[in-house]
Amino acid sequence: MSWLLALPVVIPFLTAVFAFLTRQSPLGRWVSVAGSTVLLVASIVLMNAVLREGVIAGQMGQWPAPFGITLVADLLSAVMVLITAIVAVAVSIYAIADVDEGMERLGYHALFNMLIAGVVGAFITGDLFNLYVWFEVMLIASFGLLVLGGRPEQIDGGVKYVALNLVSTIMFLTGIGLLYGMTGTLNMADLASAVDTADQRLLTVIAVLFMIAFGVKAAVFPLFFWLPASYHTPAFAVSAVFAGLLTKVGVYALLRTFTLIFDHDTAFTHTILLWVAGLTMVVGVLGAAAQTDIRKILSFHIVSQIGYMILGLALLTPLAILGAVFYLVHHIIVKANLFLIAGVAQRIAGSTELARIGGLYKSAPFLAILFLVPAFSLAGFPPLSGFWAKFLLVKAALDDQGWIIAGIALAVGLLTIYSMTKIWAQAFWEPHPDGVEPKLSTLSSRDRAAMLVPIAGLAALTVFIGVMPDPFVEFARASAEQLLDPSAYIAAVLGDQP
Repeated sequence: MSWLLALPVVIPFLTAVFAFLTRQSPLGRWVSVAGSTVLLVASIVLMNAVLREGVIAGQMGQWPAPFGITLVADLLSAVMVLITAIVAVAVSIYAIADVDEGMERLGYHALFNMLIAGVVGAFITGDLFNLYVWFEVMLIASFGLLVLGGRPEQIDGGVKYVALNLVSTIMFLTGIGLLYGMTGTLNMADLASAVDTADQRLLTVIAVLFMIAFGVKAAVFPLFFWLPASYHTPAFAVSAVFAGLLTKVGVYALLRTFTLIFDHDTAFTHTILLWVAGLTMVVGVLGAAAQTDIRKILSFHIVSQIGYMILGLALLTPLAILGAVFYLVHHIIVKANLFLIAGVAQRIAGSTELARIGGLYKSAPFLAILFLVPAFSLAGFPPLSGFWAKFLLVKAALDDQGWIIAGIALAVGLLTIYSMTKIWAQAFWEPHPDGVEPKLSTLSSRDRAAMLVPIAGLAALTVFIGVMPDPFVEFARASAEQLLDPSAYIAAVLGDQP
């Protein structure tokens, strides 16, 4: 199975190489689309294998675990790779209209596929040091995408992004070093049992180091300042893939390590996570309410919604982990789509500043409908996917007697509605302040198709998950069971019987 696990990493790397070689011609954009499509096929094959055979693992170079480079795919890893591929296809098509030739010649498509490779690698690695390597691949590629174009605000956002993420890297490496010194291994399956005989007090300190390191990546309170400072500066295609995927890698890392490795002192660590979840939700949604630019509103909402996912981990009940997994998948689709829609609005209305645009509902009703789907889903309106995600987490909190955190989650949902309503009222309902009628017909037929097809596809997926939630909930339930009982994961990697 090693080849099947390696394909989702190898494909975007090869695509990046070919895209770089063809960056001087229009062929580069089609190389990117083709590579993302092949990645999607490979992800579907991987998902099918995991559903059929259970957790699968492979050792690169035939070095046995825990000494070699281990790749592992369980249900959570497989679905994250699949969702990454879906977003990659959508964004690569959208970029045909959004990314100009100058950015293409500078290597946009190569950097984009390098980023996708880093994200996929982080999801399927079975080793903490290699997780660090994939984080660095993501950091390098994302910094390149942030500053591509060289505008002052891009450079400013890129510097803030890299500076705080380097702090995260230092803390991550420190934690890795201490953990290796205690246990003699960095293989996550091996660590699951190795930490049992380690100094538990020092292990708690290491757990906090990992919590901070991954918390920066996930943009949780109070470590989120880099996100709203940087996500509104690059091209919309870049913002979309950042919004959908980058912070979710941090959330995934927290879910993986705090169910597999750092489960020894949950009374302490998960209490911290519960406070972090609540504060992240509140601060993020208040920040969004204070903004008047669509991208900045959406950026702060990323922070707010991350809080819901951390809430699921903090509660650490089967229903809560189920809700966290469901929320994770739902949010990737919805948030990426909202940034893509913001890009279309900017193209036809001239700005993303709410005071400078308007009239989109009257002159571009199709775009208005496409906006309502992810916006209502983000706010938690039934029957869309966001409703079920919030319902599962609030129910998990109430079942655990977490009345206050459940109330916070519901209140944040109401304030999310306020932010989405503000965008709708000013950008779509009210007339344009300059009397302009922003019409989709002002786009060329190629650009219109390249922008609207991915948006419509992601919106349809959101509706489908909401209308038919049962198979997705059952999948999330099975994923949660694997996280809470990692015996199958450990057996697949180490070759032991569960």
